[in-house]
Amino acid sequence: MGKSKILLSGKENLINHFNAENSVGEQAVCISSIDKNFHIETKIKKDDIRFYSIEDAPFKIYGVYKDDGLFRRLPEEVARSVSEGVYKLHANTAGGRVRFVTDSSYVAVSVRLGRVGKMPHFALSGSVGFDLYVGTLYRGAFIPPFGVTDSYEAVVELGSSEEREITINFPLYSDVRDVYIGISDGAAVKAPSPYANEKPVVYYGSSITQGACASRPGMAYQSIISRRFNLDFVNLGFSGNAKGELTIAEYIKGLDMSAFVYDYDHNSPNAAFLAQTHERMFKIIREAHPTLPIICMSRPRFRIVGEDEKRRAVVEATYKNAIAAGDENVYFLDGKALSALCGGDGMVDGTHPTDYGFASMAKAIGDVLEEIIERGKI
Repeated sequence: MGKSKILLSGKENLINHFNAENSVGEQAVCISSIDKNFHIETKIKKDDIRFYSIEDAPFKIYGVYKDDGLFRRLPEEVARSVSEGVYKLHANTAGGRVRFVTDSSYVAVSVRLGRVGKMPHFALSGSVGFDLYVGTLYRGAFIPPFGVTDSYEAVVELGSSEEREITINFPLYSDVRDVYIGISDGAAVKAPSPYANEKPVVYYGSSITQGACASRPGMAYQSIISRRFNLDFVNLGFSGNAKGELTIAEYIKGLDMSAFVYDYDHNSPNAAFLAQTHERMFKIIREAHPTLPIICMSRPRFRIVGEDEKRRAVVEATYKNAIAAGDENVYFLDGKALSALCGGDGMVDGTHPTDYGFASMAKAIGDVLEEIIERGKI
């Protein structure tokens, strides 16, 4: 079977298309007829279970790609050139998804992990776990055991054997080496329907952008927005290490995207640093994409203290300067609006959102994207 294309350069699109000769399109395929010798050792108590690598058609991978044994969000050499912090985080699989259609009455996963993200304020089901949606409806989570180290397996029961479109979201703060999907022997599997736009929305920012501290991956705000509008996306959130560096700006400008949303205010050491880098990043992206929708966000804060107003003013200045220069596709989203719907109850530790907080952010950002979609810009 063929493998998905490996994307090595920022000039290449981060949408994970499969080679045409390996695509089965809408033709149903029986897993057992694809590879009768494919076998995964499992403790899952299903007599009829068959496993299959997500790297083979008809499965479709989005938001990440496989290179040198790991799923990654951007090329290793680019990550290393940005900073040591970005390099350590670039293989965290935030925003990764695998999609397919099956009529199996259950779906299992058997996963091999690299670095595992364990934190006292972050549920393992979000930092290490996967979750499953049927269409836009949540149907279950693949929750790792508390002592997870380098692998685990789990199953989600779907009940009846009827055809469903499945999306499985990858962990937000862990590295993933391999993912095998288990379904009932003889069940059909098809390629999923495409997203509404083949070009992804690209998000760049801090730990909040990466997904801390959603209880499971599907509750990160990008995933919520994706389900609302059927949009593909790429998550370039780098916890504590998004600082608008020239290298990452140059990489992002090479991506073929439908919109760009950026918020690295939290990771800027101070307002002065933000002033030196924020508009510069905007101009680099804008030069390469003259009509691309760009949303400038200040950091989400339910209580404004200290330098918050200065930081907010820097981000707003980028927006106002662009408008003054005649830019018709730039937007400003005030961080106060991002958490206004739930205030302090939407935060785990005063900074990182709960699921409630992420729902608030998704509503605010999604409303801006809805305006852009209605204008025909996406």
